[in-house]
Amino acid sequence: MALKPQDLVVCLQLALPDYPEEWTYPELAGRLKLSISESNAATHRASAARLLTSGSGRSEKPRPVRASLLRFLEGGVPFAFYAHPGEMVRGVPTAHWAPPLSEQLVAMPQSLLVWPSAKGKARGQSLRPLYKTVPEAAAESESLYAALALVDALRVGRQRERKLAMSELSKLLESK
Repeated sequence: MALKPQDLVVCLQLALPDYPEEWTYPELAGRLKLSISESNAATHRASAARLLTSGSGRSEKPRPVRASLLRFLEGGVPFAFYAHPGEMVRGVPTAHWAPPLSEQLVAMPQSLLVWPSAKGKARGQSLRPLYKTVPEAAAESESLYAALALVDALRVGRQRERKLAMSELSKLLESK
């Protein structure tokens, strides 16, 4: 059983401080714009990879293993879920062009990276999101948007951007 990109999206959502400790699969699926079966399968794969606890019984839901998640984000994500900028499109800014890194770095506007989206207000090079529903889900949650944009900085950034992204992700995920 191999991890899929949506498994990381599920792990990040569950690890965010503003996501409730008590949750249901329909709530999680609705929040991330996944089907209930997709969200359930994602938690099973992430539990097998030890990014989530496996949960015991029907009443206990999987919980993030933050230390493992942070190690995977830093060492695994750039290789397992690598990305390359594509053609110019309209979309939602990501990586170091989105908060919180956009507040710390000065990036060249001509190198703007965006998730392709008809609802996006920026024009830049396309960057394929971890999963197709990411732009829509991120639009509804500032913290999820920040986490996913930081993950994109890990996927495409240079050493400086990756280091800053890991620092921000650590702060974001450790605050729960």
